[in-house]
Amino acid sequence: MMSEQSKQTGIAIVAPSGAPLDDSLIERGLQCLAGQGFKVHSYYEPAAKFQRFGGTDVERARQMHEAAQNPDVHIVMALRGSYGMSRLMPLLDFDLLANSGKCFVGYSDFTLIHLAMLARGRSSIAGPMLCDDYIREQPVEYTLQQFKACVANTTHLVEFETEAAQELHVRGKLWGGNLAMLTHAIGTPYWTEVDEGILFLEDIGEHPYRVERMLLQLHFAGVLSKQKAIVLGNFSAYKLAEHDNGYDFNAMLAYIRSLIDVPVITGLPFGHISTRASLVVGSDAQLDVGARQARLTMSYGL
Repeated sequence: MMSEQSKQTGIAIVAPSGAPLDDSLIERGLQCLAGQGFKVHSYYEPAAKFQRFGGTDVERARQMHEAAQNPDVHIVMALRGSYGMSRLMPLLDFDLLANSGKCFVGYSDFTLIHLAMLARGRSSIAGPMLCDDYIREQPVEYTLQQFKACVANTTHLVEFETEAAQELHVRGKLWGGNLAMLTHAIGTPYWTEVDEGILFLEDIGEHPYRVERMLLQLHFAGVLSKQKAIVLGNFSAYKLAEHDNGYDFNAMLAYIRSLIDVPVITGLPFGHISTRASLVVGSDAQLDVGARQARLTMSYGL
């Protein structure tokens, strides 16, 4: 999508979910993107903020539609996650978005857009957002370079360390995202799943028992058993209690592994962390694990 010879790829910033925590930093983020070689189109209007959201529901849906219809835009990136995408689902024209040819980028709350694109045979990127990846005083180079490499090529590689000792070589369609948003979508018109895929998951602020409960929901719905592999990203910002009595994330993970035959691989650098890989949802992926090292190779067309 973007190359060294074509550094003016148009990128639109939209606010489908939460409002920024600090509007004064938005210009820094836009300048950072411009410095990365993008031609930036911002649809976010600070004066249009509504409650905790980046605008009213109608306004935020309008931003998505207008960005998708702008011929100078190639990439549509979410301003921020938090909450709000769920309210937009009945208002969005997903066929318009999918047929626009734009690449939609974000994570967390943006998982619902990834599902919508997946249902329509379109790839999208679980990757950075303006806040807070580009508004940092010193943006994380790994995160920015992962995204640039991802949009510049038709193959993309993420390498990481894992505690999984098993050797594994599987191929499947890569899909997933935020665990809470995925379980939120099950049983709704916005749910899409992949059989024999590679499912990646992450979340923040969820105690291990809540993570277990959501994983069990996917398990009871028959989703986990259909996968070639499950790859876990970052799960953090929760607090254990004294009465957990040894029940922690590792104990929860051991229990989940005892229920399913599907390999569960940890260590994916993805989630609510500053050093974050870019993942192409809907790509043909190869996962290779050996000697506690993992390689996730994605092939795609954006």
